[in-house]
Amino acid sequence: MNMDVELINWIVIIIGQILITIGVFCDFVAALLMIRFPNFYIRLHALTIGSIGGAVVPAVGAALIAIGSPFLGTFRWFLAGGALVVALFIFILGGAGSHAIARATYRAKIVEYRPCYIDQLAEDIGEDGC
Repeated sequence: MNMDVELINWIVIIIGQILITIGVFCDFVAALLMIRFPNFYIRLHALTIGSIGGAVVPAVGAALIAIGSPFLGTFRWFLAGGALVVALFIFILGGAGSHAIARATYRAKIVEYRPCYIDQLAEDIGEDGC
């Protein structure tokens, strides 16, 4: 019985380490895309990849590592709960935050939106668009 619990703990820890590795890869890809993408709005997409894939996935991995670490005692549940709550908040607020940044930038006309084929946001606010 004790060997089964230890095996399950090791499997949970390995899955957590894999999730952290995936998060590192997402951060690396987001950093490369920030350099390669041509304008602000497309770079904002790369930032969202970095925040969701590079923050939420490793936080879930850290929670799994905490759950699979019995030497932490009862504190492992506090660590896992805190990591999961942080991951949930980042997941929910990441998309809303990037949308708010993009909309504010568009409305303030800080960044030129080119090439522009159809500008439906300008039609919504009563401007002529491109």
